[in-house]
Amino acid sequence: MSLALYGHPFSSYTQKALIALYENDIAFEFRMLGPDDPENVADWLRRWPIAKFPVLVDGDRDVAEASVVIEYLHIARPGPVRLLPDDPMAALDVRFLDRFFDLHVMNVQQHAVAGALTGDPVKRANAMAFARDKLELAYAWLEPRVSGEAWAAGGDFSLADCAAAPSLFYADWTHSISEAYPRLRAYRARLLARPSFARAVDEARPYRPLFPLGAPDRD
Repeated sequence: MSLALYGHPFSSYTQKALIALYENDIAFEFRMLGPDDPENVADWLRRWPIAKFPVLVDGDRDVAEASVVIEYLHIARPGPVRLLPDDPMAALDVRFLDRFFDLHVMNVQQHAVAGALTGDPVKRANAMAFARDKLELAYAWLEPRVSGEAWAAGGDFSLADCAAAPSLFYADWTHSISEAYPRLRAYRARLLARPSFARAVDEARPYRPLFPLGAPDRD
């Protein structure tokens, strides 16, 4: 049974799921969600009226939430790149880092984006100030924990890195990861060099003008 993924290439959480699909070269149909794709939007909303993406469709099963999509692929479509360790305690560490990147990096960054989208200068400034403070806390917490090992939870690329890649990508656009965090900057660079994420970044490149805070001329 073929897979389909509803999402948008510029969406961080869509990219998170795409990384997992690309890591194991899993065949799927991408169903674009946008104003030019009303049929896809209608079908997506019928499947998931919460109106968040991505949503993975596998036959008669709809799977929402990027972390759950990746865990589902790990179970239903296993490949050579195992994104969750077999050891339960090691898997718990990976899941914790996945939640950290989503909740304390990506969602904070999106708070700044939401403030900019209001068009209200005061709300924009307040949202940006909040995001800067919270991202600084996250960067400081991550810096000593991103060691010389290649990936977030150790030597193997995992679910945690699928979360980290778009989180740190967009967070650095919003509030730059300063030179005070050399390990974190190097980790972000390793993520950008990973072929699965590099592909997702390239596919999203045409949509950079949509970034309401102004996409920097890099990456």
